[in-house]
Amino acid sequence: MSFQNPVFIPGPTNIPEAVRKACDMPTIDHRSPLFGQILHPARDGVKQVLKSAVAKVFIFPSTGTGGWETTITNTLSPGDKVLVARNGMFSHRWIDMCQRHGLDVQIVETKWGEGISAARYGEVLAADKGHTIRAVLATHNETATGVLSDIGAIRQAMDGAGHPALLFVDGVSSIASVDFRFDDWGVDVAVTGSQKGFMLPAGLAIVGFSPKAMEATATATLPRTFFDVNDMGAGYANNAFPYTPPVGLINGLKMTCDMLLGEGLDNVFARHHRIAEGVRRAVHAWGLDLCATSPDVYSDTVSAIVTPAGFNATDIVTHAANKYGVAFGVGLGDVAGKLFRIGHLGSLTDVMALSGIATAEMCMADLGLNIELGAGVGAAQEYYRGGDGLTQKVAA
Repeated sequence: MSFQNPVFIPGPTNIPEAVRKACDMPTIDHRSPLFGQILHPARDGVKQVLKSAVAKVFIFPSTGTGGWETTITNTLSPGDKVLVARNGMFSHRWIDMCQRHGLDVQIVETKWGEGISAARYGEVLAADKGHTIRAVLATHNETATGVLSDIGAIRQAMDGAGHPALLFVDGVSSIASVDFRFDDWGVDVAVTGSQKGFMLPAGLAIVGFSPKAMEATATATLPRTFFDVNDMGAGYANNAFPYTPPVGLINGLKMTCDMLLGEGLDNVFARHHRIAEGVRRAVHAWGLDLCATSPDVYSDTVSAIVTPAGFNATDIVTHAANKYGVAFGVGLGDVAGKLFRIGHLGSLTDVMALSGIATAEMCMADLGLNIELGAGVGAAQEYYRGGDGLTQKVAA
């Protein structure tokens, strides 16, 4: 691999130089008011990115997986029933975590490449007359398949069924990159991490809890210590953590929130859509298909590109790393070897995206696929040339 080249994995993403420097800071007393001047603006920034007036934001030294564990252990008890769709590797991992914690998991099996069916969720919830389902889980952006599900529609289905379940959303590869509306969608817990749309190294689990979710912490009996949000909240009241915080990463989070809000969230989302659409135009020009089954579920943060039957798509990723020093994502779980992934989120521009498209094109040609050099690059160039330059406004 080369440190000179941008990465095209769906996280960790490219780190702006100013953010890297913000994380590289002198040691401070993490129990002093000075730490509060870093912590509280970072939390306020995340709250704005979530588009929430009510969410309580908690930041843990962890990753998105720790955010999932924070969610279930603070709100649920052993034996509680949860409803979740399995439509990719990351929804599968959330299911596995729930089962390991002794929860009763009702699974809606969904074809990988399809979004979560709000209608199916509505049917299940309407049939639950006794309201035994305590929480509904939804992976907003399934990183393994490049599929974005409609969280607003899921909330409408829940309301239509008159069901009081909590709504938990995995926004690890969506929040800070595509539109996320915590309050409007009635989300009770949103989970994300530092290493994707927030353009930081891995190391922070970031969660937002609604007032309803906070109420649930009073009766939840799953064991929790490190991930206890009430302990964390008590620490925040004193400008501190209940244990030693990752000060540099939180300082970086403060900066990336300022950068995102300074760019303007609508511009951030438009930039991601624009870059993603250029990649999709390239895929079409190559004569290949996306794993995502229809345009209404196309992800603006990662494209999962299906290769011809009998070809090992992982070879593209290996070849790109070995010959060109560029990182793409492999297929995971049920789609391992069947596709490769181009991540296009975080600190990225049109020009950077073109370098990834060109590299993928060279790799496929090198490996004998029927790919015309320049076809995908040209299709993306034509699309990018017609734009208004939004992609160039991301901070470097």
